Amino acid sequence: MARRNDHTREQLIALTLKTVKEFLEDNSYHELSLRKIANMIGYVPSTLVNVFGNYNLLLLHAVAQTIDELSVEAKKVVNKSKDPKTALYQLAYLYHEFAQRHPHRWQLIFEHNMNGETLPEWQSERIDNMTGMLESLLRVLAPQRSDAEVLQASRVLWSGVHGITLLSVDDKFFAAEPIDGNQLIENLLSNYLANW
Repeated sequence: MARRNDHTREQLIALTLKTVKEFLEDNSYHELSLRKIANMIGYVPSTLVNVFGNYNLLLLHAVAQTIDELSVEAKKVVNKSKDPKTALYQLAYLYHEFAQRHPHRWQLIFEHNMNGETLPEWQSERIDNMTGMLESLLRVLAPQRSDAEVLQASRVLWSGVHGITLLSVDDKFFAAEPIDGNQLIENLLSNYLANW
């Protein structure tokens, strides 16, 4: 077993999150526990509690890391797009593709529960940055719309894309023929934007 002083606090955080990330590439977070993570990195569970506060916050840090990665990819896609409408489509496709590439990490983002605790500000900011990207694109596409209308449209589109992504990742379309999630997303966005 490693001793507390074998790593700095920052090194231990990085080692723990790297281990969780690698585990989630092939396994569900349901197979994780504080004890299992501690064993994988050679520490005792109480050391991880001292560093992260509790198991729930440790998982929230793993969620934050995933959101940061998605955010970096999203910014690249939006910046490379030739216009806001293309950027909106590319952002939705990226969301779907990211979930396909990292299903267990993506699942943790949406199944993680604070169990009554307040979401830390550092996590709220991440979520606001991601939803803000979508809202900014919609504002450019429809400058005549109010903030409330933009907010509502962003949530409708995100909910629709999220639902398609969820069904696609879990292969729950229940159709005889394979269904392309990106085609469904294109259909959703085209119809919604045409009527908005």
